Amino acid sequence: MAEYPNRRDVVRALLEDRGDLLVIAGLGASAWDITAIGDHPRNLPLWGGMGGAAMMGLGLALAQPSAKVLVITGDGEMLMALGAMATIAVKKPANLSVVVLDNEHYSETGNQETATRHGVDLAAMARGAGLASARTLTTLEQVPALRAEIHAGTGTVFAVTKIAPGNLPLVLPPRDGAILQARFREALLGPAAHHQL
Repeated sequence: MAEYPNRRDVVRALLEDRGDLLVIAGLGASAWDITAIGDHPRNLPLWGGMGGAAMMGLGLALAQPSAKVLVITGDGEMLMALGAMATIAVKKPANLSVVVLDNEHYSETGNQETATRHGVDLAAMARGAGLASARTLTTLEQVPALRAEIHAGTGTVFAVTKIAPGNLPLVLPPRDGAILQARFREALLGPAAHHQL
């Protein structure tokens, strides 16, 4: 098996000089990864919504067409949300990017193998849904070009990044969903946002 990059190195490279990028992180390790790089008010880590990250990112991208939206999620979560690929492909928001960190395991529940470990190709599935440029990255050196494409915002991006298996130390974001939602909303819409609820 090839030696794939460390997940945190990949996420660090994706979030370097992030600017106003809005980041939705899937359940578990993806949320810990974005927090390890630096907790940020424009981060929305999901604590308990497995399978929802890509669709939340789609909704945000459609609602905020001038904002660049990056979803960082895992292979287990993306496998749970395969229908999201079809909806994203139909809508094709130019400001949405989905990056799947694929370690071929369900890290949060005991490292059981996912279907990607047995040949399921998420990038091929995304291409089949209509995301023609979907691809798989296998090295850290490929990430800066992906990052540039994300920041260009010229078309929907779907990329699978193979990463090394294994669990890293937890770096937990705030646990209170109301706080996470309120700070994200304020970062996006300004200080008066919490009064508009």
